Amino acid sequence: MYLLNNLTDEQHIIEFELDRIENRKYRKPDIILEHINSLIVDNKKYYILLDEVQMLEGFEEVLNLLLHKDNVDIYVTESNSKFLSHDILTEFRGRGDEVHVFPLSFNEYMSVYEGDRYQGWADYLTYGGLPLILSLKTEEQKINYLTRLFEETYVKDIMERNKIEKIQELNDLINILASCIGSLSNPSKILATFRSSIKSDISLNTIRKYIEYLKNAFIINEAYRYDVKERKYIGTPLKYYFEDVGLRNARLEFRQIEETHLMENIIYNELKIRGYKVDVGVVTKRTLTEEGNKDKKQLEVDFIANLGSKRYYIQSALSIPTEEKNIQEKASLININDSFKKIILVKDIIKVKRDKDGIVTMNIYDFLLNNNSLEF
Repeated sequence: MYLLNNLTDEQHIIEFELDRIENRKYRKPDIILEHINSLIVDNKKYYILLDEVQMLEGFEEVLNLLLHKDNVDIYVTESNSKFLSHDILTEFRGRGDEVHVFPLSFNEYMSVYEGDRYQGWADYLTYGGLPLILSLKTEEQKINYLTRLFEETYVKDIMERNKIEKIQELNDLINILASCIGSLSNPSKILATFRSSIKSDISLNTIRKYIEYLKNAFIINEAYRYDVKERKYIGTPLKYYFEDVGLRNARLEFRQIEETHLMENIIYNELKIRGYKVDVGVVTKRTLTEEGNKDKKQLEVDFIANLGSKRYYIQSALSIPTEEKNIQEKASLININDSFKKIILVKDIIKVKRDKDGIVTMNIYDFLLNNNSLEF
């Protein structure tokens, strides 16, 4: 539709849904190449769209042959564990780009949601942004869909692709990560949990490998710690967030719906959707004790969002009911000595305001429902 809306001739759009039974013959390399070549009749740009490309035999060779044509632009999709996006980028060595398709943002979700923003927030917080969720009517349907999807697609694909034998350890790791979103962690701390709580002899190296598998499958993301004043990355610990909070909640059987942590996860995802590189900020505050001794305290900034020359420091606070809480949330932001914008996001229904310290406070709905909200 995008191509047609931009005045691309329909004859220059070549598409195959390779999972359809009527297209079964095109899963053979020679047949699909012969057909594509017969459709390319001039030197104008052709757009080749291959859906479920893993069903095409020897797809790598086919794509390599097509890439030698100067007037073709190729787009492929797949929904199976047979290969991952980084495999494709490695295979074609700079001749391809990855388009990361995220779950629906809250803004996209609300554009078709039947209800107000407050009920929409409650549903989005619980069931996440996978598009099919919006067509399911009952709570039972949504729960069953997310639970089955996680088990039968995500976990199964990871196990098959990576030939994982320690299935219980993988499941335990996913549960640990789901329980600690927004908390500082690392493989060593997770290992300690395995040793103390689960009584497992899993190795540190195995935990690291499993985390990498989960990242490659777009289940989790990592946010690294960045020292704002020293202008350097600290290393570990770091924070883990789920790419879709609905899948995270399903993994925990919807028993840990902590709005504070889930709101933080949603803010992280929104920043990633908008194209920002997102880190966790650390600000060191040095003071003198009553005895005259030097004291050093590390304050946390929930997110540092960078995109080109833009930078934003962002705090997530579900509510700021008292002045004491306000001082607490502002503490790290006040101690940052640069001129980049500093924002506190709250669920409280307030108008956007800027205080005497230059710190902006806005509610989560204004932030999520306007793609330019960081410029307010």
